[in-house]
Amino acid sequence: MSYKIALYPGDGVGPEVVTEAHKVLEALPVAFDFTLFDWNSGLYASTGRCAPEDYLDRLMPFDAILLGALGDAAKAPDHIAVEPLLAMRKGFDQYVNIRPAVLYEGVDCPLKNVKAGEIDMVVIRENTEGEYTSLGGRHYVGTPNEAAMQVNYFTRMGTERIMRYAFETARKRERRHLTSITKSNALKYSMVFWDAVLADVAVDYPDVTVSPMLVDAAAMNFVRSPRMFDVVVGSNLFGDILTDIAAVIVGGMGFAGSANINPTRKFPSMFEPVHGSAPDIAGRGKANPIAAVLSTAMMCDFLGELDCAERVRAAVRMHLTEGKVRTPDRGGSDSTSAVGDDIVKKLQG
Repeated sequence: MSYKIALYPGDGVGPEVVTEAHKVLEALPVAFDFTLFDWNSGLYASTGRCAPEDYLDRLMPFDAILLGALGDAAKAPDHIAVEPLLAMRKGFDQYVNIRPAVLYEGVDCPLKNVKAGEIDMVVIRENTEGEYTSLGGRHYVGTPNEAAMQVNYFTRMGTERIMRYAFETARKRERRHLTSITKSNALKYSMVFWDAVLADVAVDYPDVTVSPMLVDAAAMNFVRSPRMFDVVVGSNLFGDILTDIAAVIVGGMGFAGSANINPTRKFPSMFEPVHGSAPDIAGRGKANPIAAVLSTAMMCDFLGELDCAERVRAAVRMHLTEGKVRTPDRGGSDSTSAVGDDIVKKLQG
């Protein structure tokens, strides 16, 4: 069987990290059919867009999309540059965003007295509604009465399905613990609704322990007591912010892979490192490609190639434990491609 994979490197360091992730995928005993889409912020000056108008149609036939990063403020406004990312998530109904945070051996943790393996959580983020909708607008622009409104929008269907995915994820893990992130003490409609749906869904999962937690307390506890978390479920905004904290406490954004999943497989799913495009170091071979490589492991999981997914993660673990090849963010002086080559070597060894 051959899988059709769209490579969408994007901006900044995106092409560099996607090159290394591509290298890893090609080293696996799986037939991949790759197509490269060279869409980025450089198109904005001539077209007013950062991707062609029909980009969703052109991506539709693929089994999965590997994205690098989007955004380069010197070439296009950020809200336009990232529009294809949000459009893929919503247009392909990729309502599950999965962001694991694991502290690996050989990686420095900024927290005191936390050892490798003691942080092992996965954040399940609702990915298509909530706070990141396009509902709202600006009014009386340019006048003293100018106003802006952004609507948070939660549906029962959208809230229930992300919770069920999170419960199913927790059920497969040893601890079977789920933390639900809210701000119910202040957002008396949207977050109280979220809590009510959680209570309804929890009845079907008596084997999973559930702990609601306010988002400000969660931000504190990710730093103070990260060992307490197993599976975390949150809305679009809360999940986005908390996963940056989760990435930093396990070594940095260079270790944060993610998956944007359409569980029905009616549309393609998309895999990407959580980090941004980092245009300040683009083209200099300094970017850490491990987040992109770990995203390919998640892609293999999604495609049902579970052995290959574990082989990629094992190669990353060996690379980190050995610690001989390191990009500058890890205190080394090796290049992005050198890290990719070392992981491939471990994969084939």
